[in-house]
Amino acid sequence: MKHYLQTKTNDNYDLFDAFNDLFRPVFFDEQHDLRTNIKETEEGYTLDVEMPGYSKEQIKVSLEQGYLTVSAVKEQKEEDKGARYLRKEITETCQRSFYVGDRVTDEQIKAKYNNGILSLCVPKTKPNQVQGKFISIE
Repeated sequence: MKHYLQTKTNDNYDLFDAFNDLFRPVFFDEQHDLRTNIKETEEGYTLDVEMPGYSKEQIKVSLEQGYLTVSAVKEQKEEDKGARYLRKEITETCQRSFYVGDRVTDEQIKAKYNNGILSLCVPKTKPNQVQGKFISIE
C-alpha cells in the first residue's frame, strides 16, 4: 500500500492525508501493513514504523522513483508436518511505501532502529523554482 507525504501533482508539500485509511475495508487482506506514526517538523518528516519481531538485519529501506519503501523478511520456519492450521496470521514478510518526492536523495534520509521501532527522518526540500523563458517567434 502506498501513502503520500506530499502530493504528486503539486510542488508544495501538503499535510499527510490522514483520512486515507478511513475508507479501507474492515476485513482488508493487504500486505500486512506496518503501523506508522508520521510527524511533521520545520526540518522535515519523522516516520516511526512499528516492526516488532524483526532484527535490524532483516529490515530493508529503499528509495526508488520518489517512493520510500520499508520492507522486512523473516526466515520461514519449517512448519509442523502433521499440523492443520485453521488460521495463519503470523507472516514472514511485510512492506509499506510512502511517496516522498523526487528531490529527496537516499543520502539525506536517516534511519535508526531501536526496540522494534524503525525511525526515519526525511528532510523537506524546497520546490524547484521554475524560471520563465521566452520563445523566439520566427
